[in-house]
Amino acid sequence: MKIIFAGTPQFAVAPLQALINKGCDIVAVVTREDKPFGRKGVLTPPPVKVCALSHGIPVYQFKKIREHVEELKALGADAMFTCAYGQLLTREVLESFPLGVWNAHASLLPKHRGASPVQSAILAGEEVTGVTIMKTELALDAGDMLLVKRCAISQGQTCGELSEKLSSLAAEALCEAYDLIAAGDTNLLLQNEGAATYCTKIKKEDAKVHFTAPASRVCALINAMSPSPAAYASFKGGNVNFYRAYIAEGSGPAGTVAEVTKKGVKVFCGEGAVLITEAQFAGGKRLSAADILNGRKIAAGDTFE
Repeated sequence: MKIIFAGTPQFAVAPLQALINKGCDIVAVVTREDKPFGRKGVLTPPPVKVCALSHGIPVYQFKKIREHVEELKALGADAMFTCAYGQLLTREVLESFPLGVWNAHASLLPKHRGASPVQSAILAGEEVTGVTIMKTELALDAGDMLLVKRCAISQGQTCGELSEKLSSLAAEALCEAYDLIAAGDTNLLLQNEGAATYCTKIKKEDAKVHFTAPASRVCALINAMSPSPAAYASFKGGNVNFYRAYIAEGSGPAGTVAEVTKKGVKVFCGEGAVLITEAQFAGGKRLSAADILNGRKIAAGDTFE
């Protein structure tokens, strides 16, 4: 079975590499265009492109994939596998592959359809998430499901850590899907539309911490936004970024620092408190709890806004 793999960010690299290691016949990789990166705006290729070229696989970077249907058909692939590709597919694209288009989505569908499923699972306080392989349809992440793999979300786990775990899970799932599709063993399960939830692309303003919220919500926000765009709050005229938090005991004025120890910075919330163990003060570098204590940049009684 010949396939095209479509993906863009680091999340999609492990799945692509797994399919390569499995010996799958990947005739081409489709990804997004190179983009400027960093303060100097250095034109940088997507991680999936780097991986594909290192294995000698042809790479296509379509600004709009819907305008390249004939090129896709000419590649002669039986199916297309997608993983965090980043473009919506038209009916003409979907109909270009006799065995269909199959997507690895980083949630337990029908929950968290859309652009930010990993962050959204943490924000929702989910204890379990996973990867769903579905047959792609025109409606957003609404296709019938081929297989599901689950994993736990642990206390204090950040989006970056969970994404890495789910990337590995997607690699396993797509390899299994390849065998099922090649064998014609595609028993599909309909999604429950009544249970569907949707998530949008995360923006920087979504990461603002409001300590008036309950500790569970504050903690979830901090971990969901780590490492990027990073949760933040105002402090002494600048912003502080937060990268990891745990729910803690205590009560007091929301946003007030209860104590600073080698375990972290305890801050009161609208209900309860959170223990922040990694942070970055304006103009500084990312600090562990011990470094925050030793740096004496913050003390009990200080407040975040």
